[in-house]
Amino acid sequence: MPEPVVPVLQPLGRAFLAFLAVTGRLTLFAGRSLSHCFRPPFYGRLIGRQVMEIGYYSLPVVGLTAIFTGMVLALQSHTGFARFSAESAVPNVVVVSITRELGPVLASLMVAGRIGAAMAAEIGTMRVTEQIDALVTLSTHPFKYLVAPRLIAGILTLPVLVLVADIIGIFGGYLVSIYKLGFNPTTYIKNTLDFLTFEDVFSGLVKAAVFGFIITLMGCYHGYNSKGGAQGVGQATTNAVVSASILILSFNYIITELFFAR
Repeated sequence: MPEPVVPVLQPLGRAFLAFLAVTGRLTLFAGRSLSHCFRPPFYGRLIGRQVMEIGYYSLPVVGLTAIFTGMVLALQSHTGFARFSAESAVPNVVVVSITRELGPVLASLMVAGRIGAAMAAEIGTMRVTEQIDALVTLSTHPFKYLVAPRLIAGILTLPVLVLVADIIGIFGGYLVSIYKLGFNPTTYIKNTLDFLTFEDVFSGLVKAAVFGFIITLMGCYHGYNSKGGAQGVGQATTNAVVSASILILSFNYIITELFFAR
């Protein structure tokens, strides 16, 4: 191989090997975490606390995101369809877009920014202050006590949160369509219900469960492996949000391909 090519390939090789190493560590971490989700003891109080933290306290930001998304979607759809005299398709576009894509993705991204960062910061602080080592000393498995309750809560809570976001988003589109665009309320609701299918809602809820697992896994993984004091915790928080957001968008395509590719 010519000598000038080697310095160019070396950084690429190092980056690729580092990527494989991180992927391997993350896969092992996910496997260990999932195994503890199905083995007793189960900390019900901790799971309930995480359900409240992930679900109930995220409702305001998810609700605001959903309602304005539905309103903007109805407005933009009407503007585009008016060029082809197809304004009647607005309720169909709103309900499909919200339930299949925008509801799960935007709600999960909002939760990732709020919950993923909080989990990474909390567990990261416990790591750098040696509280996780203290749990081991007290014969409490860190994965069982810290990671498993968050994973279980994320997988269970995100579908419910996304279902609420779907309803609020569709309602936002309804408000704009009725009070600004002049649609007939009865006709709009009928078109929405006639066009909505079980597969649309179910695919969005499956995405939500996967995204909930991704958000909590990234928050726990980066927090658990943080080091270097306050700066390390800050870096773990940033990495948790960025990695969760990228994985959400990536798995969104994969799940959509599985459900709707014909």
